Amino acid sequence: MVCEVKMKERNGIINPIFTCQPCGAQYASIGIKDCIGIVHGGQGCVMFVRMLFAQHFKESFEIASSSLHEDGAVFGACHRVEEAVDVLLMRYPHVKVVPIISTCSTEVIGDDIDGVVRKLNQDLLKEKYAGREVHLIPIHSPSFVGSMVSGYDVAVNELVTYFAKKGEPNGKLNLITGWANPGDVKALKHLLAEMEVDATVLFEIEAFDSPLLPDRSVVSHGDTTVEDLVGTANAVGTIALNRYEGGKAAKYLEGKFGVPAVIGPTPIGIRNTDAFLQKVKRLTGKPIPKSLVHERGIALDALADLTHMFFADKKVAIYGNADLVIGLAEFCLDLEMKPMLLLLGDDNPNYVDDPRIKALKEKVTHDMEIVTNADLWELEDRIRNKGLELDLILGHSKGRFTSIDCKVPMFRVGFPVYDRAGYYRHPVVGYEGAIWLAEGMANTLFTDMEYKKNKEWLLNVW
Repeated sequence: MVCEVKMKERNGIINPIFTCQPCGAQYASIGIKDCIGIVHGGQGCVMFVRMLFAQHFKESFEIASSSLHEDGAVFGACHRVEEAVDVLLMRYPHVKVVPIISTCSTEVIGDDIDGVVRKLNQDLLKEKYAGREVHLIPIHSPSFVGSMVSGYDVAVNELVTYFAKKGEPNGKLNLITGWANPGDVKALKHLLAEMEVDATVLFEIEAFDSPLLPDRSVVSHGDTTVEDLVGTANAVGTIALNRYEGGKAAKYLEGKFGVPAVIGPTPIGIRNTDAFLQKVKRLTGKPIPKSLVHERGIALDALADLTHMFFADKKVAIYGNADLVIGLAEFCLDLEMKPMLLLLGDDNPNYVDDPRIKALKEKVTHDMEIVTNADLWELEDRIRNKGLELDLILGHSKGRFTSIDCKVPMFRVGFPVYDRAGYYRHPVVGYEGAIWLAEGMANTLFTDMEYKKNKEWLLNVW
């Protein structure tokens, strides 16, 4: 049996799994309180990203654009950044943090956003906004390399690098969530609260699931403050849940300020949640309470109800963000399922050396492919033309047509999910997330059985 890691063989992309780096940078920016990012590029670089966010969260978000046009692409458009900062600060008096996010067009023409920031700090901010706290942070996220995953990682690192300052120890734990949903943040904060651990959450997006109030006073936005970011240098440690979505910032804090860094594993499933809690215990000295042992027992019971009876030997394909895909694959193996195909949608050369992937290669007892720089045609082609038989697909909504056309049931997980209601409220991490994932996968299989009029014995029911 072989577990093989390989690059996609075609040069072109058919139905991409990811969007580009600026999307990830924008996602990081909306997790900060009193922050509105300016995307230096065409309006589409904001419009389509905001549409993805709105489709996924069913909420609107404030992100600005320098609105680059043809003349700027030829002659340069740094003046558009200056105008955008001025207009943004005038219109939103509460804004303190303004990331300047580059795109492919502005990186290609060579616009110096670092120089623009220096100029604005010396001129506009001193002359027109004297006495006002404003932080302009250049974030380089060209779309022609990486993906939204690397864009998120770059943005988190730049924000932490800019703000973190050494002071008195604050006794807090830094928790870098990665590309998470509000439900994930809520579940993680619950675990830490049960352990009585005070944490700085990067980024605090639980409020994205915002209420609709009579006075219309609530706007969906993150709650991580400038003070939180400054204090990351004074924490007892940093846990980055994902290697490729915040791992760089955790390493920076360790190297610059001596804050111990723990990177992963993503706490998906029982095994990885156990590992997460043990690492919290080691960094903080806080014991794991009986309440979490009880929660773990409930999750184990829920999984035991499903694993051997319904999941054993079911073949699954998984695509999406690398940390999520690997975590889901490990979870599926624990459920006696067979991950047949993992699709990682960007060209990160470090995937081959990922210790989790190396562990999969040693552990897996069936044929499995891990394809990097993949697109969704890699999935469809294997089902249609290469004889790949699947019982289930795990991935975000962009793969729904492959599921429909190839008649393979699909459970939505990842970003974006826009053809199912409320998935952003439910965690995939922690013991609660393990239950949500397992029962969601099981119910997807049951629904498919009914739709196809299959006999019950096909799901090992007797």
